[in-house]
This record gives sequence, structure tokens and C-alpha cells, in this order.
Amino acid sequence: MAYDFDLFVIGAGSGGVRAARFAAGFGAKVAVAESRYLGGTCVNVGCVPKKLLVYGAHVADELEQAAGFGWTLEEGHFDWGTLIANKNREIERLNGIYRNLLVNSGVTLLQGHARITGANEVEVEGQRYTAATILIATGGWPQVPDIPGKELAITSNEAFYLKALPRRVLVVGGGYIAVEFAGIFQGLGAATTLLYRGDLFLRGFDGSVRTHLKEELEKRGMDLQFNADIQRIDKLDDGSLKATLKDGRELVADCIFYATGRRPMLDNLGLENTGVELDPRGFIRVDEQFQTTEPSILAIGDVIGRVQLTPVALAEGMAVARRLFKPEQYRPVDYQNIPTAVFSQPPIGTVGLTEEQALAAGHKVQIFESRFRAMKLTLTDIQEKTLMKLVVDAETDKVLGCHMVGPDAGEIIQGLGIALKAGATKQQFDETIGVHPTAAEEFVTMRSVTR
Repeated sequence: MAYDFDLFVIGAGSGGVRAARFAAGFGAKVAVAESRYLGGTCVNVGCVPKKLLVYGAHVADELEQAAGFGWTLEEGHFDWGTLIANKNREIERLNGIYRNLLVNSGVTLLQGHARITGANEVEVEGQRYTAATILIATGGWPQVPDIPGKELAITSNEAFYLKALPRRVLVVGGGYIAVEFAGIFQGLGAATTLLYRGDLFLRGFDGSVRTHLKEELEKRGMDLQFNADIQRIDKLDDGSLKATLKDGRELVADCIFYATGRRPMLDNLGLENTGVELDPRGFIRVDEQFQTTEPSILAIGDVIGRVQLTPVALAEGMAVARRLFKPEQYRPVDYQNIPTAVFSQPPIGTVGLTEEQALAAGHKVQIFESRFRAMKLTLTDIQEKTLMKLVVDAETDKVLGCHMVGPDAGEIIQGLGIALKAGATKQQFDETIGVHPTAAEEFVTMRSVTR
């Protein structure tokens, strides 16, 4: 049977665009359908605008440190509207770049909601198209628990378009999105409370990292509320919001921001017209080659619920394009030792196993850990400390994990990710000459086993 397209991609986010561009470059006839915005969550309401806001929030730290270096500054004034307008202009520029990447690659771009009507058929705005292969790359969507007053809360989707910086913000959640936005709001001047139903945020990260960040956020004056959850939200006469907690306490804020998880975006996708199955968590079930239970339909990115990171979606999109249209270049995605950053304040960088994961996997480990006040702060009164940690297999000397909390953690951990991917040992770390004076050199100068 002759199809309209060799590959029909639903979703023009990071993974979908990567798969479409390279498939077209390999000679395939490709279409992409997108109903919202080009670039997906990352470019529009995720990592890119979030990092721009993080930069903005970090200026307050620079201003505070300036006096120690001889600078006398007039009292600064922050304007939320200017930051958001500049952010919007940059996002519009990136949207245009994504459009050009697709069109210049020969991809047919269809702007509208795509609904699958059969194993090889998709409908967009009343027009039906056939394809040999359909790739679902529709991403995820933030969700708010079903509590009374949930409509009064916002998520990351709305936070980037607030007309004014709230004076008091209550951030709900314990994942990296909650921690990052709490730092943004506080850094820009809002009185910020971070509320989480568990004992400590960032579950799954190294225990030393979680504890260290908690201590540093408390130093900065952030109100951390653990083992707490909201029962209902009410709007008060003055327009502020009252959160009634399950323990009976009441917290009042001008904005309640939920970051309590994301669901796969499957709304009106038409999966009922196919043999595609979902896993117990509600994500699309796929095999190691991103094949769903419908042979002609694949899925990648956040919608499959594996590692929900933009670079991972890019790798998955590339793998799909190569396997289908350039098999001699195909190689599977390696989910081991993926470097990760959390742009909290201070930021986190991590790659490899946590201490807890290494022990659970049966490794006999040596832990090298260092906490120090960064050189940049020695001329100031700021007492923030940086954490660096290595998890080493005591029998093979192989470095299993690297973890950092402190300035430039994300930048530093990228290079260490290469070392771990190459299987570096602690001896090789020790024999590497450090760049002096930097914080990063601490990773190659830690000699004493902490425990």
C-alpha cells in the first residue's frame, strides 16, 4: 500500500522534531503535527524559560556579593514585566528556529490537533493522512490533585505568564520543578514557602545532596514545610488564597504553585482506535526500540515515562530515525550515567549512582565527601557551602557516582559524565591535575575516605 508519509510525528517537541528532521534527512517523507507550540514543553514552558528566570533570580546573589569586591551599588529594583517580556521575545525567536529546522529539512508541518483514527491513519483538522509509521511524541502535562479549590492554583504552564510577581508564594511539591521554582520566586523577592508531603524533597537523589540543599535553603530564609499537604484552597475577600492543610493549619499566600507530577498528554489522541496499550502508571507501553503494542506506532519522550529529560527525548528521537531509515547508524539509547542538573539555588549536578543506589546494588563502597566555602565568598559575609561527593566501588576502584551542590554544578558535572561513561577509576581522578583555583578541582583532590 502507498502511504502519504513514511513517518507521521505527532508532537513538535524536542524528541518529535529531532526524529522528524533526521528521518527527512535520511530520505524519508515526513510530516509533523503540532497543536500548541513548536519546541514543546522545554522551549516554551520548561527548561529554557525556567533557566532564564533562574538567571534573573541569581542576580540578587551577585548584587549581595558585590560589596565584598569593592562595588558600591545603588539599591536595585526588579521589574517582573521586563523579565517576562524579554523571555517571551526569546521564546518566539526559538519557535521560529524550530519552524525553520523542520521546513528546511523538507518536513511537512501541520498546525492543528492530530488524532489517530487507525493503525496507519491520522486526522488533523478534518483532513486524513496515512503513514507507514506513526510516532507519538506528545509529551507530558502538569497535574494538580483533585482537591476543593484546585482551580485557584497554578502550575508551571501558567507561572511563566503571571502578570506580576506574587508577594507571597506557596510552592507545593518535592521534585526538581518545585525546588527550582521555589528558588526562582524567592530569588526575585517573593516570600516563599515550599511544602511537601514527604520527609524530605528530591526523593531519588543522593541523601547527602538532599540534606545539604535543605540546609542551604534554610540559610537563605526559605520556609520549608515537610510532612504537610493541602486539603483545600479558598479565595479570601482581599484576593489572597488560604490553604487549609490536612493537619488543620492554615497558610495564606497570593499564589499557590503546584508541581506535584506530570501525566502523559494523551487527550483526544485516539488511542482507542489502535492496539496501543498503557502501562500501570498510564504511560504508553513500549519495548526497547520504542515500539508500542501496535506494530505501526512508536512512542518516545515524556509520554513513555522513562527518563523525562529533554536530552533523553532527543536521543530517543535520533534512535528512532536511524533505526527506521538509516539502520547502519543505529545504536540503542543508553540510559546509564545520564548527567542531570537541578537549577535550584544553589544548583545541583549529579551523574551515576547515589550512595543509596550503590549499596542497594550490592557494591561495597567508599565515600569521598567535601564541604567547603567557595573562594568567591571569602570576601563576603555569605556562609553558603558547596558539597562535592564521589561514590567509589571499593573493590574495583571505579567511580560509580559524582554529586555536587554549589555554583556551576551543572556545568561541572557534564565533564564528569564523560569520565563515568568511560569507566574512570578513583585513581584516574587522583592522577588528573586540577585547574587551580577552581571549585571543580576538588573532585580530583579528595584523598581521604569519609566513610
